[in-house]
Amino acid sequence: MDKILLAVFAAVALFNILRRRSIVNNENVKNLSPEETYRFINQSKDVIILDVRTKEEFSSGHIPNAKSFPIHEMPSRINELEEFKDKPILVYCASGGRSPMAIKHLLKNNFTNVYHLNKGISAWKYPVK
Repeated sequence: MDKILLAVFAAVALFNILRRRSIVNNENVKNLSPEETYRFINQSKDVIILDVRTKEEFSSGHIPNAKSFPIHEMPSRINELEEFKDKPILVYCASGGRSPMAIKHLLKNNFTNVYHLNKGISAWKYPVK
């Protein structure tokens, strides 16, 4: 019985990883390493940076100029981003688990200039606020 539960757990975990990976591998999503993200932010004056972690996580440190936009609030707050549809939007979370869900909401609402920080802020090596 334990082996069956372990196999089911492993299958669900693998399914979730593959589902997230397919979202961030969408043609409308540009995946960036931390180094690429740092250069992109410094070269792009109009990028909107969304931190989709909790408010507590955001308070503990975030990428400069990021907006706190917790993933659980995304469905009810997506209209706040409407004016930025034509601007580049960079999305990140702690390690890359929640940001694909936020990206899914953006894509579903016809945002096409979406950037994703691979591995989240945990891979970030640059100054935080």
